[in-house]
Amino acid sequence: MPSQDLNSGLPLRDSRCQTLGYAGLDALLAFCACNRALKEALDYCHSQGIMHRDVKPHNVMIDHEQKKLRLIDWGLAEFYHPNKEYNVRVASRYFKGPELLVDLQDYDYSLDMWSLGCMFAGMIFRKEPFFYGHDNYDQLVKIAKVLGTDELNAYLNKYCLELDPHLEALVGRHSRKPWAKFINSDNQHLVTPEAIDFLDKLLRYDHQERLTAREAMAHPYFYPIRTAEASNRRSLLS
Repeated sequence: MPSQDLNSGLPLRDSRCQTLGYAGLDALLAFCACNRALKEALDYCHSQGIMHRDVKPHNVMIDHEQKKLRLIDWGLAEFYHPNKEYNVRVASRYFKGPELLVDLQDYDYSLDMWSLGCMFAGMIFRKEPFFYGHDNYDQLVKIAKVLGTDELNAYLNKYCLELDPHLEALVGRHSRKPWAKFINSDNQHLVTPEAIDFLDKLLRYDHQERLTAREAMAHPYFYPIRTAEASNRRSLLS
């Protein structure tokens, strides 16, 4: 399992992704490598039947000596069993999936993928946290202002859920906001079309529509890393 114990290290930041052992890669490739390492950690824990349930930047550490990224703090982790209901009082507020905020208890590994999407959005748009709610109600409001309320209502109807009347009033009505609205001169070097497509497939209301960790690793966003690794292997063999 990805290590829970890290004696020294620094929280994940895009500028430090170059420490993962991809010498010679440009900043964007190093950034991709950093993100893929996190997907690999999640794919492994999910393959072992475990939901982390607290994926966030401060639980992702880089070990500079070993040049490895580690997913830490497994205090909220739980084994996944189909059709079992779980506590929704997990995950840190800014990374809580919609299922937690609308009290959908039979969630699964895809909760981690939402949290991962929040991290990824914060990194590529340089807006951390990306969804900055002041409490759990406001967290859903912030999500609805980006993903739209029509989509939220479709999600609620699919799973036969109803919002608390007070929360419903707070959420109001909002159109979906295009991801392009978040691009500016400070982040445009990180926001490729592949990055936008990858993000869009993670930040979905419906947990069943999100990419799995294994599917995430195969996404075209990581093609430059796969190409660089293949080139490095050819160089070693020549």
